[in-house]
Formats: sequence, C-alpha cells, structure tokens
Amino acid sequence: MARTWATLGIDLHLEPAGGGVRRGLTDALREAVRTGRLAPGTRLPSSRSLAADLGLARNTVADAYADLVAEGWLTARQGSGTHVADRAPAAPPTGTPGPRRAPHRPLHDLRPGSPDLASFPRAEWLKAARRALTAAPHHALGYGDPRGRPELRTALAGYLARVRGVRTAPENILVCAGFAHGLRILGEVLRERGTTTVAVESYGLDLHWDLLTRAGLRTRPLPFDERGTVTGVDADTGAVLLTPSHQFPMGVALPPERRAAVTDWARRTGGLILEDDYDGEFRYDRQPVGALQGLLPGHVVYLGTASKSLAPGLRLAWMVLPPPLAEAVAAAKGHAEVCGVLDQLTLAEFITSGAYDRHVRAARLRYRRRRDALVEALADEAPTVRPTGIAAGLHAVLRLPTGTEQAVVQAAAWQDLALYGLTRFRHEAATGPAVDALVVGYATPPDHAWPAALAALCRALP
Repeated sequence: MARTWATLGIDLHLEPAGGGVRRGLTDALREAVRTGRLAPGTRLPSSRSLAADLGLARNTVADAYADLVAEGWLTARQGSGTHVADRAPAAPPTGTPGPRRAPHRPLHDLRPGSPDLASFPRAEWLKAARRALTAAPHHALGYGDPRGRPELRTALAGYLARVRGVRTAPENILVCAGFAHGLRILGEVLRERGTTTVAVESYGLDLHWDLLTRAGLRTRPLPFDERGTVTGVDADTGAVLLTPSHQFPMGVALPPERRAAVTDWARRTGGLILEDDYDGEFRYDRQPVGALQGLLPGHVVYLGTASKSLAPGLRLAWMVLPPPLAEAVAAAKGHAEVCGVLDQLTLAEFITSGAYDRHVRAARLRYRRRRDALVEALADEAPTVRPTGIAAGLHAVLRLPTGTEQAVVQAAAWQDLALYGLTRFRHEAATGPAVDALVVGYATPPDHAWPAALAALCRALP
C-alpha cells in the first residue's frame, strides 16, 4: 500500500515560489531559517519525506538541502539527518522593536501570595495523575459539566466537610480557574440579580476590588480595628467579601460576635456573603477556625483554592454555592471556561487517596518552622519590630515605627529583596489612621534560600 504524506517523517510547512522549483524551495527554506521560524537545531524532514509532502522529485529536495548546507544555513551529517545550523538571529527590520528584556528577578522574594513552589509534591502528583487517567472513562475527556468533574466535586464535598466544616452537596460545588476567575463570575451574577454595592474589607487585594468594579459593582470598605473587620453592613449593600478565618493581610480571625453580626445581616436582608478561605489549611498556634459557610449555607458562597496548599499554576479553585444560586453561576461560567479535566481528575485522586492530607501536614510543619525562625530572628536583630497575624497562614505583618514603611521597603530593594508594605493593600476609600507595616510572605522562598532571605530582611529593618 502506498504511503501518503500524513504517514511520512515530520511535518514542515513551506510554500515554494519564484523562478524554478529548486530555487523556489531553496528560497522558502532560507527565509524560514533567516526569520527564525525554523529555530537553530530544528531537524528537517528527510528529502524523501519532504518530496512526498510537496509533490516534488526527491533529487530536487536533496539539491536544495545541499545548496543551503553549502551556504551555512543547514548542517547535514550521515546518519543524523539535516538540521538548521546554529546561526545568530537576524536583526529585526528597521522600525521593528527588538525583544523585550526580561524583568529583573530579585535575589530574595518575601512577597505574600505564593507557597514554596520547590516543595510541590511532584512524585505523588504524578502517581495520582497516572491512577486518575487510568481509571477515567472515555467521556471524561469531553467538554463535560461546566461545574467541573463529578469526581473532584465529590472529593471536595467530603474534604471540606471534614476539614473546614462546610455543609454542601457535590452538585452545589463549581470548579473554576483560580479565585479571581470565580469572583469575576460571581460579580456578573450579582449585577444581574440587581446588586449595586459590595462591602469589602479595608485591607485586601486591589485585584479583587477591580474585578468587582469591572463587573459594574461599587466596592465600599468596612471599618477595621485591632480585632479585625467591623461587620456592620449597610442594608442597601447586596453582598460582602470577607476573609473571616484569617484576614488578609492583617492576619486576625473574625471574632464570634462579628461572625454572628454578618450572618444576621445576611439572614435579615437576603444579602450574600462571599467567604474567601484562601489559606484555611495552615493553622499553627490555635484550633482551626471553621468556615463561616457552616453557620449559614443558604447565604454564603465559600471560595477555596489549591494556590496556597499546592501551587497557583494549577489554576484550580472551587465555589460552594447556595442551592438557589448554583444554576445561575454555572450558566454564567458556561462551557467555554471549563478547567483542565486531567488536573481535576488528578486532584480528586490526590484528595481521596490521602496524599493531599499528608502533603498539607508536612507543609504546615515546614512553614511553622519558618515562622518560628522569623520570630526568633526579629527578637535578636530587630526587637522594636513587632510581628502580628502569625497564628496561621503563610505571611506575617511586621509593625514598624510611624512614617518608616516606605524607607524600609526601599532599604529592602537595596538588599535585592522584594517586599510589600501594608499600604499596598489598603482600600483607597478606607477610613481611619493608616498603619506602617510590612507584609512578609515567609512561604515563598525555597528551603535553601530561606536563611539568606531572612538575613536580608533583618538588615533592612530599622
């Protein structure tokens, strides 16, 4: 049976043109190499394969290859095929901007928001992926339910009930590509339901506030004091976004009476509480604070993520929705934004096999040791700097003398240390006096880099 182009060698797109077949092919190959479309080291199809693909005589292709080898564009060696030569890239045409220079990466990074990516459990994740893919039915690889794979939603329902006190059924869980993705969907649904204003905390992430604003909603910051967010929500507010178990970035847990006040508001007005439980797995010096959702499942949207416990690059998060809202949110997400099925199946297997619990416990111990080293170093090297918000989470707030925050951030930059001041996380409409402080993410560096990063931090402190 004759072989067709689809079964021969490797594919290469060329459009020979100009005077003569050989010259046209030679020019097309030379242009592909010169412009960088064929990168140095790229292996080209054999002359037989390319001739069959282009409908040319094999000798024509062999001669074109020989011409380009002689000119230095290609290299050929008996037994190893023909490759693009290692040539300097052509200069861009006049007026064309050159490649952008990569941004400077600091030597030390203590910005909050990321775990130690070097500790991602690669071996266990690969084992879970292999088991999950082996057991997955063929239809699992289709477009599927916009809420996410049932295996993951079932695993999450059991895990969240056991670990965070969340009360839900799998059909009311929706898997999304990160917390921001979920918040964007919720913003659209809230606007369609007639909500105009969302109460937010005075300190938080401007990314989240911007997402709500782009959805057509107004954000109104709630007052903040030493005990956390003051949850006196106005009656005309349709929703409130909170981090009640571990306020970001201040690090306090919402007191019981304030938890009761916000749930009473939701029950009385029909308002919706958006609960961001971004690092609920990491508790050190006290018992875990249960999710607010467990107190009022019909009025709380619980949002969790694998970004802190595993890695943000997985782009896996979840929303636990009140049953009346679940269908509308799934429709707003739609089929166009279904998260990667293989990663969903792998995470489901990772949770049900117990590997997730083992990983979290090991990470909790490692991060607690870092937290303790930070506290000890501050006591020795910078006794006037007071760490707060350290009973849980992956970051600490270091209170500074009034008026020194920007100077310390600049001093850190001179140490090639990336740091954020607390001012970065303050809502522009927040009331009350601003606090000078640093928000130090002690989970971010890999283990081998943590001591040097800690030493650089101490050198920058007053």
